[in-house]
Amino acid sequence: MAVSGPPGLNVEKIISGGQTGADRAALDWAIAHGIAHGGWCPRGRLAEDGAIPPRYRLVETPSADYAQRTGWNVRDSDATIIFSLAPVLSGGSMLTRQLAVKLGRPCLHVHPGDADPCEIREFLIRRDVRVLNIAGPRASNEPAVGAFVLQMLEAAWRADPIA
Repeated sequence: MAVSGPPGLNVEKIISGGQTGADRAALDWAIAHGIAHGGWCPRGRLAEDGAIPPRYRLVETPSADYAQRTGWNVRDSDATIIFSLAPVLSGGSMLTRQLAVKLGRPCLHVHPGDADPCEIREFLIRRDVRVLNIAGPRASNEPAVGAFVLQMLEAAWRADPIA
């Protein structure tokens, strides 16, 4: 049974590319809370720690290029939230935002200097997001980003989040 959130929060599925860090934290949170999960991952289920474990219901893209899975996850979602510890995006996280803009998909960047669970919840409700793409740095670049993702998702799904 999926975790019930505040009225108006209609997220039915969380997708990501399965990389370590923000991606896996989002998938783990969805699994733990009974929310459907999925997304695209590179051919060979590539990630920095080897093959992405089969417990994550991801579909391989034709290419092993990370950019293809990033684009397909943005394309196949209603909106994207990028979590990072750094206030400025770089690498794949910056590409995610650029692709969201190019494809006309809503995108929100959340970092500790500007982390408001109410803003996350309002972003999702205002846009009636059903499929949410979650992205962010890999664990080798920001080792604590996974814990930040878990903390923010938990708070955003509570009826009265506390920052």
